[in-house]
Amino acid sequence: MVDEKPEAVEQVQEKDCSAAGSEETSGNARSLGVFSFEGDMSLAQAIPLGLQHVLAMFVGNLTPLLIVTGACGLAGAEFADVQLSLLQNAMWIAGVVTLVQLFGIGPVGGRVPIIMGTSSGFIGVFNSVAASMGGGLLAYGAIMGASIIGGLFEAVLGFFLKPLRRFFPAVVTGTVVLSIGLSLISVGVNTFGGGASAKDFGSFENLCLALVVLVVILAVKHATTGFLSASSILVGIIVGYIVAGVMGMVLPTTGVDANGVEYTKAWVLNWDKVAAAAWFAVPNPLPVAPVFDMRAIAPVLVMFVVTAVETVGDISGVTQGGMNREATDKELSGGVVCDGMGSTAAALFGVLPNTSFSQNVGLVTMTKMVNRKALACGAVFLILCGLCPKLGAVVSIMPQSVLGGAAVMMFASIVVSGIQLITREPLTPRNLSIVSVALGLGYGIGANPAVLAGAPQMVSLIFGGSGIVAAAAVAIVLNIVLPKDKEMPQSDADV
Repeated sequence: MVDEKPEAVEQVQEKDCSAAGSEETSGNARSLGVFSFEGDMSLAQAIPLGLQHVLAMFVGNLTPLLIVTGACGLAGAEFADVQLSLLQNAMWIAGVVTLVQLFGIGPVGGRVPIIMGTSSGFIGVFNSVAASMGGGLLAYGAIMGASIIGGLFEAVLGFFLKPLRRFFPAVVTGTVVLSIGLSLISVGVNTFGGGASAKDFGSFENLCLALVVLVVILAVKHATTGFLSASSILVGIIVGYIVAGVMGMVLPTTGVDANGVEYTKAWVLNWDKVAAAAWFAVPNPLPVAPVFDMRAIAPVLVMFVVTAVETVGDISGVTQGGMNREATDKELSGGVVCDGMGSTAAALFGVLPNTSFSQNVGLVTMTKMVNRKALACGAVFLILCGLCPKLGAVVSIMPQSVLGGAAVMMFASIVVSGIQLITREPLTPRNLSIVSVALGLGYGIGANPAVLAGAPQMVSLIFGGSGIVAAAAVAIVLNIVLPKDKEMPQSDADV
């Protein structure tokens, strides 16, 4: 049977079932085990297991928003309320979309053990949009407008996913994920130094604070197991807050720039912002008015094709790794439709596109725990967090260097994920050509967008902003046009 679990997992299931005193028939005992998707589980078990998933993605869910609002210039005091509202909305939207993905509403939702959250893959494209449009609320509004249209476009792709799957083998998806990781590393390094716009960018204090966070994450990740290891990024950030607080007590918190103007250093915590935030508030729709501009829409549409491919990979990974079977066409289609509709809903609340979280796929693969009730408890916790602006305020005052210590780790792991996807298939000359040309052109154009200065405006709009879009387009085209590798006859292979 395709859904048969390894013997060790079955034994654990049987123990859990007997301990709970469940009275199941032999025909459905396996399907209702504690490790199964629809199995019964007590809240005492479900809550900590669900929190484990939330802690694995909590920081990653908010990091893209902090980076993109910073690129748009919305991180200043005059936009504090806007940023706080966006962070609040990001938490509860992630929880709501996760519930839809778990339980489904008609054709929307794959009904698979997937945690949804704010996508990091769009950061490079959105930063380019912000730069081309001069930042501000206009640029962020254009990002939201493009996300509304792009989400609907991805949802349509989901309904026609079956005939399109052959265009996205592992070599294509892996190349795209690898290009995303490579494009984000420079973003992570900028935050590592305190934020490129900070007047004390690259200062010794910023670098030391970021390094402390990174070292703590590595130590917790590899020196512990289970719940604590899965929460290593969160632990590192908490330590970063503590260290920043201590630094504020013993070091000067202000400096003087070259013009003799005094400024507050980037690593200083602004607890007044937290004190002013409310304990409870209903999420505010349309905190930023959407703007529909082709400079944002064109490249973002291509990125939604990329994120659809990434979602297919995540759903396939979670069913294979956690449920020991292949994902069905219905699960893949429903998952991608949910991805798109969730992104559109997120944009209506000023939040960046929602997508499946790969780190949670890894957690499911490691633990084999795919219980829907446990994951739903995590989603409900995210919704409750979204109703508490004070929690969002705590996140919003995070020093860029603390964020950078975690971001370098998170973004570099995306590179590794891309390499793993590429190497799932043999590195034949054909596959090597796809990877090398796509990365060469994509990453090269991303690093030197001026090379397209003489190209038609539409080409520059789509490919000039981010190397991710170019890499994805080249990989897809080469996969179509390059002849397939000929299978070696068995007799020749045995020689």
